[in-house]
Amino acid sequence: MANVDLYKMDGSVVGKIELNDEIFGIEPNPDVVHQAVVQYLANQRQGTQSAKTRAEVRGGGAKPRPQKGTGRSRQGTIRAPQWTGGGVIFAPKPRDYSFKLNKKVKRLALKSVLSNKVMDGKMLVLEELKLPEVKTKEMIKVLGNIKVDKALLVLGDESNNEVLSARNIPGVKTCGVNTINVYDILRYDYLVVTKDAVDKIQEVYI
Repeated sequence: MANVDLYKMDGSVVGKIELNDEIFGIEPNPDVVHQAVVQYLANQRQGTQSAKTRAEVRGGGAKPRPQKGTGRSRQGTIRAPQWTGGGVIFAPKPRDYSFKLNKKVKRLALKSVLSNKVMDGKMLVLEELKLPEVKTKEMIKVLGNIKVDKALLVLGDESNNEVLSARNIPGVKTCGVNTINVYDILRYDYLVVTKDAVDKIQEVYI
């Protein structure tokens, strides 16, 4: 099993924690990770873009000029796509971009990025992360103690104090075990996980 340092909030190392190799020690699969990222981004799209075709644009009922005799090109309506104010060719319409991935594929992608963070030494485990009050300065101090800046904080039990203390720090995001995703893990340089969050991840994804 992989061993990583277990940190206290003051930055001191209090020991080691063993990580399950089935989750944190597999060979990363880049293809599956790519599929998971594409799916995540596709599911974020609203798909509300819309433009009018020539059939939907108002006006243009009368023929703008005679068919013959002017020496100019034939035109049937001023709402044709080549006219200013005309319709759009192949106009985009509202649609759903989301698609599904198999559960096993999503789990493999998550295990791949978690294992990659451990291999790169970019995953830090905190013994606990508890703040008595909402204080951004205290959260910045904790992150400074463990020498991370752009980080995803994974909390076992999402406490309002920790979430609110971190929300205004640039480059820092908090999430729970049930909302962790491949895209966020890749997006942030460091993955900071509390010990109880590690236990929950190993319970859910083993």
